[in-house]
Amino acid sequence: MLLHKKRLTYYFLASFSFILGCTLTLFVLHPIALKANSSPNVHNIRLLVLVLSAVKNLNRRDAIRETWAQTKEDVKILFVVSKDKSLNAEKLIHEDLLEVDEKDEYKLLTHKIIASFSSVYHINFDYLLKCDDDSFVNMPSVVNELEHMPKKRFYWGYFDGSASIKRKGKFKETQWVACDRYLPYALGGGYVLSKDLIIYIVKNRDYLSLFASEDVSVGAWLSPLNITRKHDRRFDTEWYSRGCQNDYLVTHKQNPEMMRLHWSHIIRTGKMCDKEFKNMASYEYNWSVMPSKCCVRNLSLIP
Repeated sequence: MLLHKKRLTYYFLASFSFILGCTLTLFVLHPIALKANSSPNVHNIRLLVLVLSAVKNLNRRDAIRETWAQTKEDVKILFVVSKDKSLNAEKLIHEDLLEVDEKDEYKLLTHKIIASFSSVYHINFDYLLKCDDDSFVNMPSVVNELEHMPKKRFYWGYFDGSASIKRKGKFKETQWVACDRYLPYALGGGYVLSKDLIIYIVKNRDYLSLFASEDVSVGAWLSPLNITRKHDRRFDTEWYSRGCQNDYLVTHKQNPEMMRLHWSHIIRTGKMCDKEFKNMASYEYNWSVMPSKCCVRNLSLIP
């Protein structure tokens, strides 16, 4: 009798497990499979955005999620962060972290950027925008502008060709021996590369020198190539923000409060700035002269 009861118990448990397994397959695993099929590898993304972020900067990532990251389906935004257990809770809530095996140190930013390029180059996208977690992006305007840009061999941002080599501080460069100036590069607060240039960098990464600054490195890697370099004053991406202009596509050095303020203005008025102002003059890059004479600031230029 006892043996019979045990068999009934085992039969009940086996039946229950079978039913539970079928239920999980239908209602849990099946949606996950659908989600995987709708990944960026299947559907083409117009613009892939990589935001370099430190693990500790959750407040900045949340500010971006609440503001300019609310974009259309053809834009994908990923935060590039170092692998860290403290991110586990954030990963459960958000699906926008791209973890790389590099520490959060400025001197390793170039390693971080090439690791992130290597992680995403297989995704179907047309352009990649790299920016920092203190950059505010006018995403609709950037996407609209891309409709008129070259599809290949395209490098877009705010270029500098006159910067002297940094020999001390966090920007200290010990590997640069090419010349006494950095080669023309788009400043790291935000720049756009066409997909083919990402592939070029990834495929040749074992031959590339990794300099202290990631934006300098990208400029050097692409320097010998026959590509379109578009200097655009609407990229406010220098070490210090030039102010607030409604024409800006990307504006750098923005804290979370400033991002939310810009976003609230956009929601209310369609414009980023409550009041336009200028902190510093911009320049139009002169490609017809030597790089050391390329970038003369002009107070009359707006933005």
